[in-house]
Amino acid sequence: METEEIVNRVAGSGIISLDLEELYHPGERVLYDIKDNLWQGMILREKDFREFLKAHDWAQYQDQNIAIICSEDAIVPTWAYMLLAVQLEPFANTIVFGDLNALEDKLFTNAIQQIDPEEYRGKRVVVKGCSKVEVPISAYVEISRILKPVVQSLMFGEPCSTVPLYKKPKSSVASSAD
Repeated sequence: METEEIVNRVAGSGIISLDLEELYHPGERVLYDIKDNLWQGMILREKDFREFLKAHDWAQYQDQNIAIICSEDAIVPTWAYMLLAVQLEPFANTIVFGDLNALEDKLFTNAIQQIDPEEYRGKRVVVKGCSKVEVPISAYVEISRILKPVVQSLMFGEPCSTVPLYKKPKSSVASSAD
């Protein structure tokens, strides 16, 4: 009895698999809640806040990713958030105004913006759908926006089972080869 050779058609298809999970920034995520700086839980007093800023050990935020919020319905002037950013900037990896979800969005967006879309020009790309790390939907939207103008086709899922998202029209392929 003759055995048939098993052929991996996915490997020979020329499809490039892009795993957004690989863009995950491993640094610690910290939620800085300005409510802890409020006087009587209601307002931020400038003098007290500036004293806190001078006395606080900002080095503890070295290489961390910081999301700044105020979880209380309080009067917090815009400059207070700006002062926090000024103090955190020499130490933190990333600083955002918003919750931890906004922080993840920013970290993934920063990583995606480092990708050179030209590496994918004319290629068939599948953006991997399953991951151990939760990849924000915003990252999938951003990678689609960046890759669509350069790829031959864009898919979502796994190379063996994809959802087609975009295929460059035939006329665009012919004219780009000229």
